[in-house]
Amino acid sequence: MQTSALAVAGLGMGTGTAVADTNWAKLCKRLGNRLVLPQDPGYDQLRMPWNHVYAHRRPAAIARCVRPEDVQACLDFASHERIPVAARSGKHSYAAYSLPENGLVVDLAGIAAVDVAGRRARVGAGAQLLPVYEAIGAAGQALPAGTCRSVGIGGLTLGGGISVIGRKYGLTCDRLVSARIVTPDGCLRTASAHEEPDLYWALRGGGGGNFGIVTQFTFRTDPAPGLTVFALSYPRAASADVFDAWQEWMAQAPDELWSSCTVEAGPVSSARVGGAYVGTAKNLVPLLDRMPPAERTFQEMGYLETMRYYAGNPSSGFPFVASSRMLRHHVPGSRVAALMDGQRDGAILFDSFGGALNRVAPDATAFPHRDARTSAQIFFGAGDRTEAETRRVVAAVRDGLGAGTTGYVNYIDPEMPDWPTAYYGRNLARLRRVARRYDPDRVLAFPQGL
Repeated sequence: MQTSALAVAGLGMGTGTAVADTNWAKLCKRLGNRLVLPQDPGYDQLRMPWNHVYAHRRPAAIARCVRPEDVQACLDFASHERIPVAARSGKHSYAAYSLPENGLVVDLAGIAAVDVAGRRARVGAGAQLLPVYEAIGAAGQALPAGTCRSVGIGGLTLGGGISVIGRKYGLTCDRLVSARIVTPDGCLRTASAHEEPDLYWALRGGGGGNFGIVTQFTFRTDPAPGLTVFALSYPRAASADVFDAWQEWMAQAPDELWSSCTVEAGPVSSARVGGAYVGTAKNLVPLLDRMPPAERTFQEMGYLETMRYYAGNPSSGFPFVASSRMLRHHVPGSRVAALMDGQRDGAILFDSFGGALNRVAPDATAFPHRDARTSAQIFFGAGDRTEAETRRVVAAVRDGLGAGTTGYVNYIDPEMPDWPTAYYGRNLARLRRVARRYDPDRVLAFPQGL
């Protein structure tokens, strides 16, 4: 399904026979043994996406880039050969758009250096989150970004970037000072408030893969704060009441408090609440007292310790289907509980918005969901049911939330209804103009590309 859609979206970018005729020797002359073809050792391990639903995908080649010139060579080659091409940072694209069938993967893992000087961090676009945190935290600084250790900084930033300290410090893309980007014409550009300002605007929330391939980000950091991490546990039958209380609690919370509420499937659904507070346990406890009584734990941690805590254990991925909604209003807990009662697995992960996230105008960056109270990630494993079955379940839960035509592009769903509006809202028209300016020939086209 997605291969045929890619061929259509590519406006002539070839697949099948055209790929068989591709002159890979030409690109090999520029990249040497860093161009990995299907017959080469390590190809299968290198191509494997984090979402194993797409483990069957076989790109025609994987280019292991180590400098911007390699990226320029790849885009020049893909443009002339008219083959699908996509950048890859951490392999976490939920729809595996960074792994185009019969296309060229521009693997940025070799462009991953992190340099911190004062309150600026220069980060290679192939860096994964845990190494980013290790470098920034070691310098006594902090950057709001995601949690999973192996997520790539590239895709995370370009789609927005939800963080456990985001209500205090904003989205990851809000901290972006500038980006070095190779556009499909082969030019290495700097996008900032003063250079290529439209492109700079689009890179802050406009989604990965739409305008070019970023090779380096420069972020503004802040002195690393002390945090208190907490967890609240509730009886299984209390999910409706817990979710109702959590929404009201977070609507009144100070910027320093971020939390998530996870409603898990089961014969009877269950809910748990966790989060992080920028400050001491002494100041957190009165805030926790405003939630229904629970079994609770909390611990003071430094910034880097907190990021390690949330990073989780190493994983090579698994099969799953996911989708999302952005909630602007209170959603009844009874509705959420009913959606998850009787399901044999899966969860809805609600992350709190508000604070600094909502004090940015919806059109100041490409990220449009500045009025959201909560993001909702619907996440179901696909290991013991077919992909089609899992998609039906996920769609029913997504649409049952009743949150309108909204979604978070970093949880990209290939079957999201009216996905352009859901992901980009009123910023869609401007984003499409930027995409046409920098990629008029649609070299970087993919099924849900601009």
